[in-house]
Amino acid sequence: MLLVLSEEQKAHLGCLPRVGGAAVGELGRLAVELLRRGAAPRACEAAARKLNISVDTIQHGVEGLTYLLTESSKLMISEIDFQDSVHVLGFSDELNKLLLQLYLDNRKEIRSILSELAPKLPSYHSLEWRLDVQLASRSLRQQIKPAVTIKLHLNQNEDQTAQVLQTDPSTLLHLIQQLEQALGEMKTNHCRRIVRNMK
Repeated sequence: MLLVLSEEQKAHLGCLPRVGGAAVGELGRLAVELLRRGAAPRACEAAARKLNISVDTIQHGVEGLTYLLTESSKLMISEIDFQDSVHVLGFSDELNKLLLQLYLDNRKEIRSILSELAPKLPSYHSLEWRLDVQLASRSLRQQIKPAVTIKLHLNQNEDQTAQVLQTDPSTLLHLIQQLEQALGEMKTNHCRRIVRNMK
């Protein structure tokens, strides 16, 4: 799977051949630090003074490398696909090898950083349900009014929470049909490919 870069990202990465190999290594270190700790303008300024390059060039290079490394790590692009994705930029073989080495060295760490940034969603623990049927009331002697009450127990960050839901049977049947349709879609080749690339 090839990585598709926008014109803006290509422009940001376009400064890499001008700065040289040693500077690209420094920009790569700054890009990984940006993912770890967030924006660090002082580090960019220090790198700009050290490498004798403008601060804007450093920032654009770091932004371009950050995008390149995160998207490549997120999609788990192979070495060949990474080289093909970078080859489109028209860099020298030496710079391409340097970028590939930077990607291979930091791929696992970037994936772990991205997994920590992902939101922790609640997970299913158990379900209790009850069917209530109102057969009559003071004003109406013969009526049938069914209601399904569901208590959903969820785990989130080692804590258990409970959500109580109440619905009528027709809405519950519609919900079941929609969930079954979603599960059926997950079995299509397109969804399997997306899920495989997300892991």
